[in-house]
Amino acid sequence: MNDYIARVSENLGKKYAHEPEYLQCVNTWLEMIAPAADDPRYEKLDLITRMVEPERSFSFLIPWVDDQGCTHTNHGYRVQFNSAIGPYKGGLRFHPGVTASVVKFLGFEQTYKNALTGLPIGGAAGGADFDPRGRSNREIMRFCQSFMYALYRYIGADTDVPAGDIGVGSREVGWLYGAYKKVTGRAESSALTGKGLTYGGSRIRQAAAGFGTVYFLARMLEHQGESLEGKRLIVSGFGNMSWGVCRKAAELGGKVVTLSGPDGYIYDPDGVATQEKYDFMVKMRYSGEDRVEPYAERFGAVFHPGKRPWEVPGDIAVPCATQNELAVDDAVMLIANNVRYYVEGANMPATTDALRLLRLSPKILTAGAKASGSGGVAVSALEMAQNAIRYSWSRKEVDEKLRGIMSSIYDASAAAAEEYGLGYDLIAGNDIAAFKKIAEAMMAQGL
Repeated sequence: MNDYIARVSENLGKKYAHEPEYLQCVNTWLEMIAPAADDPRYEKLDLITRMVEPERSFSFLIPWVDDQGCTHTNHGYRVQFNSAIGPYKGGLRFHPGVTASVVKFLGFEQTYKNALTGLPIGGAAGGADFDPRGRSNREIMRFCQSFMYALYRYIGADTDVPAGDIGVGSREVGWLYGAYKKVTGRAESSALTGKGLTYGGSRIRQAAAGFGTVYFLARMLEHQGESLEGKRLIVSGFGNMSWGVCRKAAELGGKVVTLSGPDGYIYDPDGVATQEKYDFMVKMRYSGEDRVEPYAERFGAVFHPGKRPWEVPGDIAVPCATQNELAVDDAVMLIANNVRYYVEGANMPATTDALRLLRLSPKILTAGAKASGSGGVAVSALEMAQNAIRYSWSRKEVDEKLRGIMSSIYDASAAAAEEYGLGYDLIAGNDIAAFKKIAEAMMAQGL
């Protein structure tokens, strides 16, 4: 790590010691890009400092009324990280664990994830510490409306385009978009993505993140002369990302044998590989209970309460739930179980030490979420393009475009790793490829 990067890291540590998630992701990124960051222009323009801190960020209160007429107040956030390549773009997360640090780390990750797609979009993230579990549809709708009444001033098709994330699916996006139209008086279809098909949404959008992860994985396997046929996938979570991974993996011959939630994980030796099981995952997601045990009850799978799925033997590990869900002990289990591929679906799912252990293991090939998890935002950008031209591509067309985008991301990541003498380090490769693209755009546009 050169002196300039070391100073940036030290300054951030002093300034943001109270924001651990943000510091973790930035310091990991600085370590990854170090081989490509020795251009004297970067220090002269203080470019890296400008890349690791958001251009704008704000917070706001969200008062809303429950079904009993009582008022509650939550905290909302939006971090607009970087717009060098295009308008800010990133998800909204409704979860009690949302903090300013979490949103900042998500916005940072989103910026470099978006840059890899090759599409003209910048990076952002937002959300609120609202817990939708146990709330009625009317309560969630009222919360979404109040959230948008605070947010609408800062977003728009050419400014900042939010989408869904944990706790925000197509239902919530619909309510958010409806509130945006009411308060602005504009049917601005590209103001949000992840919309329903009847009002400007894109086909396969909900499954796109998982589909893209599997397409990236397929390229990794192809590089090794293998395919997904017959492979066992160990997957966490049961939301949109996991749902998409299950479907596309089965389509390409693989088999997802685990899902997880806050209550534990299920093991399904037959695989999550039927339409009935996919539909039940959707039902669980919208039940508001945030539990995976009902899957075991419905399909006779084994439920392991309070545990994580990384103890299950398999060929491929795909963490799809949330940040820091995979610790050092879990990484040790993956290595001991002879897992050969580790592909991130969620943002920063492994702790710093766990990720370092996996990257250093000669047994496992790794890929980070900035590359493999880019499928969702890729289709979000395609949704924006469709809205702009007033045309809707078929499911097959969107899927083929997604496959092509993920293939290009793989190529860029592998090429960057090779260029800087990093071998087949796809995690460092995708960070470097995104870094160089954004750096060039920022330098071309001046201060």
